Formats: sequence, C-alpha cells, structure tokens
Amino acid sequence: MPPKLLYGGIDFDFDNPVFGIEEIREINPQRFEMEQLSGIVHVDRENHGIVGYKDVREDEFWVRGHMPGFPLMPGVILCECSAQLAGFYARKYKLLGGDFLGFGGMNDVRFRSPVFPKQRLVIMAQLARIRAGKRAEFNFQGLVDDKMVFSGQMIGVPIDKNQEIPGKA
Repeated sequence: MPPKLLYGGIDFDFDNPVFGIEEIREINPQRFEMEQLSGIVHVDRENHGIVGYKDVREDEFWVRGHMPGFPLMPGVILCECSAQLAGFYARKYKLLGGDFLGFGGMNDVRFRSPVFPKQRLVIMAQLARIRAGKRAEFNFQGLVDDKMVFSGQMIGVPIDKNQEIPGKA
C-alpha cells in the first residue's frame, strides 16, 4: 500500500511555477541530459517540503535504449528527480553547507507504476531528519495523473567543489 501523500488536496499551478528552470539552474549544478526538473510549484517552509515536476519528453537520453519499443523511465532517473528536488530545497534554504547536495543513500524505495514520455511526473519531497552540517534525509514521492508511481527516502550530504578530483592535473 502506498504511503499517505506528502501534499494532497492542493491544486498546483503548473502554468505559473514558483521557480522555473532558470531559477532552478541558479541553485542546482546539473545540466544538459542530467537536468531532471522542469519547475517547482509549491514550497512549504514551515514543514520543509517542496513539490516540483518534470515533463518527460520523447527525446530523453534514455528513451532509445530503455526499453526499445517500450520507453520506460529508469528507476534511477526517477530517484535522481527526487534528489534534485530535495537538493534544490536544501541549498536554497541553506539546510546544509557545501556547494551542492550529493547522494548519501536511499531507503525504502518502491516503484509502483511505470513512467513514460509525454507524461508529467509530479515529485514531492519533505525533510524527515537533519544532522546539522552532516546530512539531510527527505521522504519523497512521485505521481503521474494523481497516481503514486514511486516513493522512498533519500539521504543528502553536502559536497564541496574545492576538493581534489583524482587524476585531474
């Protein structure tokens, strides 16, 4: 049985997002085929929650090969959508330090229904726990046409860009 919706009963205005792609790019470092958010439609500062969406396009990088003739959005990309949404919230509202929020782990991830091109994926994330300066844990959910398609919990950790990259001169 799916968990209770983090944000149910709200009529989100997808035509007028709170943050559009340009504002997302000011916070999130992902670009090109790794940008997994189209907009953010709700921010709940009191409960540390956020709702965004991704309009899944027919030309996504994974469509041709996953699965040929049956373009099924990979679960790892669904999780990346959630991580980018949670990362946006954590950076925008300064929950942790670092230059961006990196994956620290995932728990209790469940995929309930497939996601296909030409669908709008609505993603919800809400802070569950924070360890000051060390990590933030977010519950997340994804919906298509008001049906929950995946859920779980992600752990975000602060990453600094000034660390040395192995092999880079």
